Amino acid sequence: MSRNALLALGSNLPSKSGSPKETLFQSINLLSGNAIHLRAISRFFQTPCFPAGAGPDFVNAAVIVHTELTANELLTHLHQVESDFGRERITRWGTRPLDIDLIAMDDLVLPDAATQTHWRELDLATQATLAPEQLILPHPRVQDRSFVLAPLLDIAPHWRHPLIGLTVAEMFAQLPETDRNEPQPL
Repeated sequence: MSRNALLALGSNLPSKSGSPKETLFQSINLLSGNAIHLRAISRFFQTPCFPAGAGPDFVNAAVIVHTELTANELLTHLHQVESDFGRERITRWGTRPLDIDLIAMDDLVLPDAATQTHWRELDLATQATLAPEQLILPHPRVQDRSFVLAPLLDIAPHWRHPLIGLTVAEMFAQLPETDRNEPQPL
């Protein structure tokens, strides 16, 4: 089955391609091909490292891709692209040359609504120490992160979260003003 997927990209360390901005450009080029077709690219944004003080500012973007890959197959491909740019999964929420998150695939909920809700409702301290062993869709923290929502506003403002019922624009509007002001277009 063919689906549209929302991807969030970020970089705050140089890679073999150069600066974080150059890394994002090159990684977006590598995403498209064979079973993945690029549909839209957001502007690039500069955002403070999350969590605050954990490293240099990030360059963030979002893309929409169209694919016949399953969610897990797409995630495997995204991890390979990250690895190609020197990503090592050592520290959760640490600095990195490239991070690509699978945010959503149309209105798909994985593995089920109860599990997605459980991970979405975890407090921040627990989120920082635990990672799910399986793919959770939509991404359980999409509604909390201005560095994901601001780029998504460019390309998918009307995408609606299948469980909480809010669009990207509505989720972004519900963030505190200080969070909404953090992402700055480059």
